[in-house]
Amino acid sequence: MKSIVETAGEDAQLSISVELLRAGGMDKTLLGPGEYTVLFPTNDAYSLFSEELLDSVRADPAKVANLVRFHVILGKLTTYELAGMEAIKTLQGEHLEISGAPPGIRLNGATVIKPDIECTNGIYHIIDRVLLPRALEARLKQYGSG
Repeated sequence: MKSIVETAGEDAQLSISVELLRAGGMDKTLLGPGEYTVLFPTNDAYSLFSEELLDSVRADPAKVANLVRFHVILGKLTTYELAGMEAIKTLQGEHLEISGAPPGIRLNGATVIKPDIECTNGIYHIIDRVLLPRALEARLKQYGSG
């Protein structure tokens, strides 16, 4: 078994998420010990955004880190454990609302499409949408998307 970063890095449908994870500096955290739950959007999930917006986020390490930390939760939580909660705090500081039950559990409107991928330092779930912290969501509206 490998770490979250190593395992996700081998999945071609997660290449944008892994790239942003590295750009935001979270790869060092998620390569190390600890227990984390990561929500990885598929590459298709990023297609909802313009290249201009993605480039704007990539060019600003603080924005990238903010976006990435909004997809990471401290502790190892399966979808069944998440389904027993109403909300959970991310490493970014904001909360994600949780609804539904496995296999169709949703976090802030994003559906888990591939749950419970076990790794040495936690678990990850693949989701169908990018989760947006409030500040980035406002920026997205400024670009006329969403």
